Amino acid sequence: MMAEPLAAALHGVAKHYHGFTLGPLNLEIPAGSIVGLIGENGAGKTTLLKLLTGVNRPDAGTVELLSATPDDAAVRAKIGVVFEDAFFYGSFTAAQVGRSMAGVYGARWNAETFAGYLRRFGLDAGKKLKEYSRGMRLKLSLAAALAHDPELLVLDEATAGLDPVVRSELMDLFLEFIQDERHSIIMSSHITADLEQVADSIAYLHNGQLLFHENKDELLQSYGVLHCGEWALTSLPADLVIFSKHGAFGCETLVKDRAAVRELLPDAVCDAAGLDDIMRFYSGRDTQ
Repeated sequence: MMAEPLAAALHGVAKHYHGFTLGPLNLEIPAGSIVGLIGENGAGKTTLLKLLTGVNRPDAGTVELLSATPDDAAVRAKIGVVFEDAFFYGSFTAAQVGRSMAGVYGARWNAETFAGYLRRFGLDAGKKLKEYSRGMRLKLSLAAALAHDPELLVLDEATAGLDPVVRSELMDLFLEFIQDERHSIIMSSHITADLEQVADSIAYLHNGQLLFHENKDELLQSYGVLHCGEWALTSLPADLVIFSKHGAFGCETLVKDRAAVRELLPDAVCDAAGLDDIMRFYSGRDTQ
């Protein structure tokens, strides 16, 4: 059986800062897929993405990017990057950004594609960026990231601050982007509903550690929130229980296998767990 082609991979990667360590961790981004990166503030999502794109270097481990390394300038030209709050100079216009990017990417840059995205996003090419809203600046960064036909799109909170209609349009755009299976996306977002809509898999980063990277559909189908009295939990195998929150009227418990729990506790209520639920319970373990 042939190995699944990868757009990028982190192998034993670690990065140390004062008071915080990311990893060591392993993460693979399959070609032609969207990987959703979730985690609380300060979990290390932006750090991970900067290591992946070569903005920062790891203290340990190796980074594989499009079958090479981020040190290769030709490889870096094949990725599109949008980092939260990393915008172009406010004195620039969108047209000037386009000319600047043409100098960076050379033959890979497609001015017509860039102009098309400006129109699609409703951006005035002659308006100074300091007059743009934050959402408009994010859309400009996306237009610039997409206009050189990147093989891998790296997005750090790229939909933050956008209204639901625009976010929905971008989700459709991202799905279009990966249709030929040559393009891939890794995107971090606090808007988990967006990731539930488009991601193929979910990687959960918590306190610098990768807790899991699982198929999204299987994850949402398997995890559940169990509502029952504390006495009922004693009948569940320990490996099914992630964490319980206790209250005056019983407890809520995040469980790994909703179907198995329903068989063991047929009279209990076990609702499907969303990504927000999963993060809420995992983070709750740290307060105990």
